[in-house]
Amino acid sequence: MTDRPSDAGARPSSVAAAAAVVRSDAEALEIARKAAAGFAVHADARDRHRRLPMAEVDELSASGLLGITVPARFGGADVSVATLTEVFRVLAVADASLAQIPHSHFVFLDALRRRGGDEQQAFYFGEALAGRRFANAQSERGSRTIADDATTLRRRPGGGYVLRGEKYYCTGALFAHWLVVRAVLPDTPPRPGGAVPRALAYIRRDSPGVSVEDDWDGMGQRTTASGTVRLDDVPVTADQVVDFSSIFDGPTTYGARAQVLHAALDAGIARGALDAAVGQVARARPWFESDEQRAADDPLLVQQAGELEIAVRAAEALLREAAAAIDAAERDPTEASTARASVATAVAKVTAARAAVRAADELFELGGTRSAAGPLNLSRHWRDGRTHTLHDPVRWKVQHIGRWLLSGAPPPRHGQI
Repeated sequence: MTDRPSDAGARPSSVAAAAAVVRSDAEALEIARKAAAGFAVHADARDRHRRLPMAEVDELSASGLLGITVPARFGGADVSVATLTEVFRVLAVADASLAQIPHSHFVFLDALRRRGGDEQQAFYFGEALAGRRFANAQSERGSRTIADDATTLRRRPGGGYVLRGEKYYCTGALFAHWLVVRAVLPDTPPRPGGAVPRALAYIRRDSPGVSVEDDWDGMGQRTTASGTVRLDDVPVTADQVVDFSSIFDGPTTYGARAQVLHAALDAGIARGALDAAVGQVARARPWFESDEQRAADDPLLVQQAGELEIAVRAAEALLREAAAAIDAAERDPTEASTARASVATAVAKVTAARAAVRAADELFELGGTRSAAGPLNLSRHWRDGRTHTLHDPVRWKVQHIGRWLLSGAPPPRHGQI
């Protein structure tokens, strides 16, 4: 690589002139907690009216949180996975849609750390430190599975590539400065076993030939703008391309890092729903057969609330355990350590997904009929939980956990475990 990624076609940025620089794990957590408190205030209104959180995303950029995983040698805080996971959980308690938006940002910074060249890392990590946002363009609606790509990155005569295809579920694309597109390289020799190589193309959001459509109409996570990205012969330079296939050639925590952030989102949704339930119980009437003056003293309601707290705390504890396992594996990435990290992450994801849906459902049982009133919009917790937990089927994670337990079989190497 001889030239840094081109600045041509950059759109005017809505990011503040200088994003804050976060120096430590403790500072990152403090900033996340303060930001979450502010984001929570109008989370209901954003969901109710499907008001896209442009101002809030800009605030996230200005806070410096988008650069916290940048390696120290490039000026970042290089926070632990444990810290990053807690940042996501805290944000998701406040607003699960807003917390989902930067997920791919951190996943693709991780891809750069693993496979980017020195100049690529210096440039793109600098962008992250400046508050620039990266979003995904990975999945395709018409493919047989989410692992299949029809989008192509073909070589152009004279150098560079041309990118063509269509992606969906492109969370955060409307808010992004950079889109990261997964594509096959049909002009490149196949990998061992005959698979067509795949790469990630880091392209500017407003590059010629790129269109982003706000057509996400999911019942939950309504303001993530996870719509369609169309790529019509987009020019791509060689220094905008990072190998993707080789990430999984050896022991890796790439998938576990991505998945533990999804687990953090689910755990945050669960805690947010339970917090809302506590508020509703304070307003609820006691059931007449309990002979209590307050709903909070009804022994059956107390029992149900206690069971829910146990489920949510279990999800939070397993989330911390998974993050610690990933941090340990990254210090010494062996077949055994990365397998343990993936299994711990799968356990956390299954538990958090179940807790999110359960807490958001039983919120209404605890709150009673009044909690179903439309103006309260408490259904957003269930809609967010039910929508986000569809992201990766936990039934397959249970299978991998069971095989590892009974026969020591390591989980497969891919981005979903």
